[in-house]
Amino acid sequence: MPELPEVETTLRGIRPYLDGARIERLIVRDPRLRRPIPPETAERVAGQAVRSLSRRSKYLLIGLDQGSLLIHLGMSGSLRVVPADSAPKKHDHLDLVLADRRCLRLHDPRRFGLFLWLPETPELAESRHPLLRGLGPEPLGSAFDGDHLHRLSRERRVAVKIFLMDAAVVVGVGNIYANESLFLAGIHPARACHRIGLERYRRLAEVIRGVLDASITQGGTTLRDFVQENGNPGYFAQSLRVYGRTGEPCVACGAPIRQRRIGQRSSFYCVHCQH
Repeated sequence: MPELPEVETTLRGIRPYLDGARIERLIVRDPRLRRPIPPETAERVAGQAVRSLSRRSKYLLIGLDQGSLLIHLGMSGSLRVVPADSAPKKHDHLDLVLADRRCLRLHDPRRFGLFLWLPETPELAESRHPLLRGLGPEPLGSAFDGDHLHRLSRERRVAVKIFLMDAAVVVGVGNIYANESLFLAGIHPARACHRIGLERYRRLAEVIRGVLDASITQGGTTLRDFVQENGNPGYFAQSLRVYGRTGEPCVACGAPIRQRRIGQRSSFYCVHCQH
């Protein structure tokens, strides 16, 4: 599943092509995504100009002259900017054709993604739309810090890894980044979140920012190309310290990395370095 750094990389990649562009038409080959694309969507977006591009959690928001587009890549989706006359591949479900003869193409083998037209501006959608209004702060924004994590954790009794992956607490800290951040902060993923002190949460918040920043810089952890047919892959996977390294030596102490299920997700940790 695309994580926040991959979605942020997608946003930065498509911005030069979409910012200020005019939409000529929408071609929908298969409307059967997580929510079916209504037939009237094509008429609503045709002829509109792109006024803004933004991200809220893992959702992309494209502001138009009237309303906005809400896009989510689901579990297997990706976006590419390609020539409008290039032949679509299997699972290329729609093209947002631009006036300059390029198109933004959505590829989604599992069809768990979303492509919705909303009547609101992106700013209003963030506060009103049910998919967006209950989300926690952005981990790279000023509203997120250790004090925030410490305050919300006082009434919770779940493992800290589950706590971090709750989008109502903070958005975009997926499984990979939760594992990596907890390792760097020296916190065991199964430790009860209410038993972690303020200073450790302040350290954890700093680490989360650093891990996400590094992943964005390196293009994310997946080997998807989100923007162009010949784009660069994500190289952050080569820097992972614990995720997916079961039995391999810890980069800090040499002890074998362990794996267990926490909240139905695989968790990776070092028993000596994380407490």
